[in-house]
Amino acid sequence: MGALRDLPAVDRLAAALEAPHVLAIAAARAVIDERRAELLAGASDDPDLLSRARERLAAGERPSLRRVLNATGVIVHTNLGRAPLAPSARAAVARAAEGYSNLEWDLEAGARGSRHAHVEALLCELTGAEAALAVNNCAGATLLGAAALAGPGREVVVSRGQLVEIGGGFRVPDVIAQAGARMVEVGTTNRTRRADYAAALGPATGAILRVHPSNFRQLGFVQEVEIEELCELGVPVIDDVGSGNLAEELAALADEPPVRRSVAAGAALVCFSGDKLLGGPQAGLMAGRADAVAAARAHPLARALRLDKLSLAALEATLRLYRDPERARREIPVLAMLGAEGAELRARAQSLATAIGPSAEVVDATARVGGGALPLLELPGPVVAISGSPDALAAGLRAAEPPVVGRVERGRLLLDPRTLTEDELEPVAVAVRAVLQG
Repeated sequence: MGALRDLPAVDRLAAALEAPHVLAIAAARAVIDERRAELLAGASDDPDLLSRARERLAAGERPSLRRVLNATGVIVHTNLGRAPLAPSARAAVARAAEGYSNLEWDLEAGARGSRHAHVEALLCELTGAEAALAVNNCAGATLLGAAALAGPGREVVVSRGQLVEIGGGFRVPDVIAQAGARMVEVGTTNRTRRADYAAALGPATGAILRVHPSNFRQLGFVQEVEIEELCELGVPVIDDVGSGNLAEELAALADEPPVRRSVAAGAALVCFSGDKLLGGPQAGLMAGRADAVAAARAHPLARALRLDKLSLAALEATLRLYRDPERARREIPVLAMLGAEGAELRARAQSLATAIGPSAEVVDATARVGGGALPLLELPGPVVAISGSPDALAAGLRAAEPPVVGRVERGRLLLDPRTLTEDELEPVAVAVRAVLQG
């Protein structure tokens, strides 16, 4: 009990801190409460409470959303923010954030404009669509499409094999229900034929919804109807193609549905993500027929799901890169990582291992695309394995500034150079050396 009585008063500890009074009081109270709990649990050490309070203040000044160095080898890492932006996209965000912008102002006419105009023409040019729209994510785009083309009192026809659940428990049946439409299931889990769709169509049909499974694949005795056949059935088709493949010439993306194919087939709306294989900011993109896009734009949900100015700036800059496919593959980080060659990766791995020292060695492993894209694609390449307790190493690297995240595989911590830039190798090496030195 004596140790409890010796705890300093909150005001006295706070007075020793160089911080605004409110923050100093909060830090002092938290530290004293923490120490009281330790003493009641039987602690007998003698910590420096002033240092603890200063550390708490410093931690409070650190932003919650921070840059992380991704050494996991997962290119589109949902937990780490998915696609990193190209330099031109980052610059565009900075320009848009610097002051006011012409977000909804037509500078030529001197009158109110539309935020959608900043990316619609680019999306149409790149996809071949008549019209396009950008909202805040792909799930929102699919929801908006279903609500605009079907909605209350109408039906949405979907294959049982495409009633998928994506991350966070988001399910296709829930999307259709939120749109106010009634879902009509056709086919079976593994096989759906054109005749199944045709038999389900009627006066109440608002749309057919086709959903790319993204994060899984069915193999073996399976059958699905291609987008061209669906578009021949005479009702609007909403095609959720998932990851946003606008670089179909890249060999690694051969198994990912190209946006242009669905648009060319005549889909009313093609929905896809901006922050996955497209390599841009979080966004849900819709490209397709002018009447379908107009219906989506006029729906009340369109305002609730609209994209902000910083995301629009990043998206416009990213789409502009796609006008030159070679430049896009070089400057959009996701595409560059997918296309990285073995010699380049090995040189990067060896450079990192050398900078770390004798505790590091280059070994072979396999990277992944991530983000629900290309789940069967393996990307073999060199990684740097670090000797020592993998859990302790991983925890130490997460506490670095900036934090470094690797992956633990077969009892070793691996750092994958595929998801690190040349400029990030030295900070990673510094962080690893610091952890190894204790």
